[in-house]
Parts: sequence; C-alpha cells; structure tokens
Amino acid sequence: MLTTALSGFGFGAGLIVAIGAQNAYVMRQGLRREHVGVVVAICVLSDILLIGLGTAGVGAVIAAHPAVLVTVTVAGSAVLLWYAVTALRRALRPQALVADGTGAGTGRLAQVALTAVALTWLNPHVYLDTLVLLGSVASTHTAPWAFAAGAMVASLAWFSGLGFGARALRPLFAKPVAWRVFDLCVAAVMVAVAAGLLLSLR
Repeated sequence: MLTTALSGFGFGAGLIVAIGAQNAYVMRQGLRREHVGVVVAICVLSDILLIGLGTAGVGAVIAAHPAVLVTVTVAGSAVLLWYAVTALRRALRPQALVADGTGAGTGRLAQVALTAVALTWLNPHVYLDTLVLLGSVASTHTAPWAFAAGAMVASLAWFSGLGFGARALRPLFAKPVAWRVFDLCVAAVMVAVAAGLLLSLR
C-alpha cells in the first residue's frame, strides 16, 4: 500500500511540477503575499477532486466525448491569452509593479480566486493529466485509491511549497525591474501554452 502511494506521489509530482500558467500564478501570488492560502486551497482542492474523479473512472467518459475537450481547449486558450495581455500590461507600466506587501494582499479576493479557478478548470491539460492519464494509471494498481492519495499529497506539497515558499525570493523582487522580467516571462509562458493548445486542435 505504501509503495503504491509513493508511486502515486512521484507520478503526480511529475505531472504537477511542469511550469505552466497555474504554477506561474501561484508563484506570483506567493511573491506578492496576496491571498496565498485561497489560491493554494483552490489548486489543491481542484486537484483532489479531479484525481478522485479520474480514479473513479470519469476519465473514460471524458475521453469518449472529445467535443468536451475541444470546448475547454478553446475557452482555456482565450483565458491564457487574456492573462498574457494582463501580464504584459503590468510589465510595461512600472507603477503597476509593486514588490511590497504586508501579507494581507492588495488584490481583490474575488478576482484573485476567479483567476485561480479559471487557470485551473479551463486548462485542458488538467483534465488530460488527472482525469484521463492519472486515473488510467491508478486503475492498473491493486490499490488505486492509495495511488490517488499519493498524487493528492504531491499536489498539496507542491502548491503549498510554491505559494508559501515564494516569499524567500522577495528580496530579489524588491526592484520593479525584477517584476518586469517575471511578468514578461509569464506572458511568454501563457502565449506558448495557448498556442500549443490551439495547434493541438488541428
């Protein structure tokens, strides 16, 4: 059972750690100390739900209806491009680059939470990774839920470390130029992911 759980942890970590829109957003909120707990909770709970559904066999249903993934892909690409534009605007407007923070966060909670939800649930890779791929691999084990539990713990460990650990980099981001470079990188990642998603529809 423990071996299966550790296999799930390693497999889940391999899928989650890849740099993407969701991870970039969690890191940015962690650096700014803006509603980090809410963002981390949304990401982790979403993963737990999706991993659970995938292990229960919902992934097979999704795979049988490709139109669902196409719809999510188009919507997700639009959200990523919108966030890329937002990141570019932050990078090109120095007054929007604030590295300071008291921990309470200056961003609106509803907006921060909605962005986290959109970057999570409108990302087709999330469904492919958790519902389809991880769910399929879990089903090959004699204790599929132990495998799923390991993957869930990996999600909790990763997003908690990324969100709350980002504060260690705050001295580096004490200068606006650091935020400018970071936001330009975020914009590039968003555009690259969105382009990849749209090209996958061909």
